[in-house]
Amino acid sequence: MTAPHPRPAPPAADATTLRLGYGTNGFANHRLDDALAVLADLGYDGVALTLDHDHLDPFAPGLTRRVAAVGRRLNALGLTVVIETGARYLLDPWHKHAPTLLHDDPTRRIEFLRRAVRIGADLGAEAVSFWAGVRPEAVSPQCAWDRLVAGCASVVDAADTAGVTLGFEPEPGMLVQDIADWRRLRAALGDPARFGITLDIGHCRCLEPWPVPQCVAEVAGHLVNVQIDDMRRGVHEHLEFGDGEIDFPPVLTALADAGYHGLVAVELPRDSHAAPAVAARSIEFLRAAAATAAAGPRTTEDEVPPGALCSASTDAPAPVRFADSGRRVE
Repeated sequence: MTAPHPRPAPPAADATTLRLGYGTNGFANHRLDDALAVLADLGYDGVALTLDHDHLDPFAPGLTRRVAAVGRRLNALGLTVVIETGARYLLDPWHKHAPTLLHDDPTRRIEFLRRAVRIGADLGAEAVSFWAGVRPEAVSPQCAWDRLVAGCASVVDAADTAGVTLGFEPEPGMLVQDIADWRRLRAALGDPARFGITLDIGHCRCLEPWPVPQCVAEVAGHLVNVQIDDMRRGVHEHLEFGDGEIDFPPVLTALADAGYHGLVAVELPRDSHAAPAVAARSIEFLRAAAATAAAGPRTTEDEVPPGALCSASTDAPAPVRFADSGRRVE
């Protein structure tokens, strides 16, 4: 599979130069070509492409031809791409996200991730993102951890061969759910050069012990992919901007200060029913937040958005409540 690589990303000098993307899992009711066109028309710089049944299925026939076509479409629209692997029922029509790297037989998950790496290489993706999965009740914590390390090592080998950067995402409720867990996993793998972190800004507010901007600073040297959404403390529910507790200008400043120049992709997987409108509101919000960030720190007389003081707190991680009975919102 071969396709032209997207244009290189410019360096991030301040919050206004951050490159905005949108996750295709928030366009599940659109054909991929149509979703890409809508996002390009709205002014997004790239997409976080979730490989799924209707969006570049990695197991359907004609993969080489289809990957090449998507590559041409991305280039024609001037969009860069990261590859996401969080499809719900791609591998098992009965069980969400199964099998993961933690199951008794992770073969299909490993094959999926290897295919994702190859697709990422052919599309010139900035990163391929994946996560651990929820530990099955019948699997002990140590066994699950050993399986995770072994599975990740296999994916790292594939990424090294293909020259692809991996972004491992901590997910609330999963075996690796926070930055501390990611650090432990990276150390267990021997600190591989291509094993970076995917940071979901909403997850930082949900359960990390630091203010959200500090979370960015904590992983600045390994940050290869950013997802962005609003969220509340202790509740794993991806919200539109302004509906949660995060004060975004300081977060965008932190990303710029970290020297991050990858995509900052909106992650709203439950909003496909109104995708164009939500995507339009999202980019307007983020552009306004970036302009506020670029203007410098607010004074004490400036209006503080609702929840901003909560976002700056250093309260201990709260027990995470999930927004649906399936434990994961995505």
